[in-house]
Amino acid sequence: MAAQDFGDSLRLPTAPGPAGMVPRAPFTARRAEVLAALSLAIDLGLGQPMDHMLRAMQLGARMADLLDIGPEARARTYYANLLAWIGCHADSFELAARFGDDIGFRADYYLIDARGLPMLTLMLHRTGTELPPLRRAARQSRFAATAGTAVRKLIRSHCLSAGQLANRVGLDPGMPEILGHAFERWDGKGLPAGRAGVEIPLEMRIAQLADTAEVFLRTGGLPAAVAMVRQRRGTQFDPELADLFCARAAALAAGLLEGDPWPAALAAAPGDDDLTEAGLDAVLAAMGDFADLKCPWTAGHSRAVASLAAAAGREWALPATEVELLRRAGWAHDLGRMGVSNAIWDKQAQLSSMDRERLQMYPFLSERILGRVPGLRRVAGLAGAHRERLDGSGYPRGLSGAGLDAGQRILAAADAYQGSLEPRPHRRAATPAEAAARLRSDVVAGRLDARAVDAVLRASGGHVARRRSPAAGLTPRELEVLALLCRGMNNKDIAAALFIAPKTARNHVEHIYEKTGAANRVSATLFALDHGLWERVPGTNPGIS
Repeated sequence: MAAQDFGDSLRLPTAPGPAGMVPRAPFTARRAEVLAALSLAIDLGLGQPMDHMLRAMQLGARMADLLDIGPEARARTYYANLLAWIGCHADSFELAARFGDDIGFRADYYLIDARGLPMLTLMLHRTGTELPPLRRAARQSRFAATAGTAVRKLIRSHCLSAGQLANRVGLDPGMPEILGHAFERWDGKGLPAGRAGVEIPLEMRIAQLADTAEVFLRTGGLPAAVAMVRQRRGTQFDPELADLFCARAAALAAGLLEGDPWPAALAAAPGDDDLTEAGLDAVLAAMGDFADLKCPWTAGHSRAVASLAAAAGREWALPATEVELLRRAGWAHDLGRMGVSNAIWDKQAQLSSMDRERLQMYPFLSERILGRVPGLRRVAGLAGAHRERLDGSGYPRGLSGAGLDAGQRILAAADAYQGSLEPRPHRRAATPAEAAARLRSDVVAGRLDARAVDAVLRASGGHVARRRSPAAGLTPRELEVLALLCRGMNNKDIAAALFIAPKTARNHVEHIYEKTGAANRVSATLFALDHGLWERVPGTNPGIS
């Protein structure tokens, strides 16, 4: 199965929320709405059409109702189904480095009973696809010799990241433990711990079956879904759940693929969970981190853009409500990045025309994700235009001056400035002076708005540094190592960059993990961002208060 066809997903929804919902004040939202929108970004990373997880959630909820598991377990099942793969993006850099296309790999993963020879065959098929035949064969041979250790490490890191992200979006404290079983199997041949049978939480056992069954139901119809579940009964899936699905498949799948699943998904949400303004901000900030972690190059990007855009909005003298919407759009503007493979984002060579076409759709995907939430539709409009330019040379729609309002012009300038300050695979990070010069040249060329650029540059130079927490006892050398670790380097690369022995680099990384409580690149990056270390790490850039 190839990654999703973008053409099937590029329609902004107009359907209202579930019937009977009490109208809310503008710019507020329910937690379930925002997390359902987040599931759309997860779908992109899985190589599935948007609404895949929404339909899987409905299928899992119907199974939970038949099992009569009680309201608390049902609520956990709801979010386990919706966000089972919340950590999928966090290992995209590592996954793409091994298998080329992270999104294509995940799409293919659904097609196999992921154990033994089928799993090894998939991994070898995806290994070294960009290399000449002899070099590819050598890489495949090396990978086959170390596959067990490498995959276990990758999945353990994935599960840790999923737990951290679940906490950050405000899920039940028990959800990280449940999500940590996403790759475990009923037969005990899963990873990372090899849990078996009822050692795997019921919520995850339901989510595993519903997630995969939805793919087969959508692509092959009811007979294909039943045949797959029956085949994986007792291996990947709980036998009792498999029997329940096969016996009641027609009823469980009734209407699942018809119409828009959004209203039904929200109607099934547990409890009344309206977010406060502060609560919504916290979830959107976490979603920004979620998007940034797809690539080490963009760590901290959304936080910085959000702060800079809001500060520039104040320089422009926008109303306070518009300033806050700019901040929210800054946090969430890059969610659509999930729909583009790291094989493109991490590419050092010039992009092909097809690569550019896929990349240029990501702002539209951000807009579609956010636009599903009524209280975020203005945020969606801002986010969807952050790569547009006044002369019509931007993307995805090629809007020009008359089609871009003040907020959109400010966000475009803030994103361009902050992006210049950050390294990318094909270029080094610019200095603030160089980044400012680039913005001014875009004004002269008619691409960016002069007043917006002036506001961004005044904001970037006039902020007051945030109060920083202690540096967790990290030494100056450890801060250097942390910067390279957060940028995706392994111990060997860190050693080469700092002219130290690989063993010394490994010791520094171990000390960093011990001092910060981190366990992988993702958690180290989040620790650096949350504790103000990012601003003091050499090679990273200060944010805006």
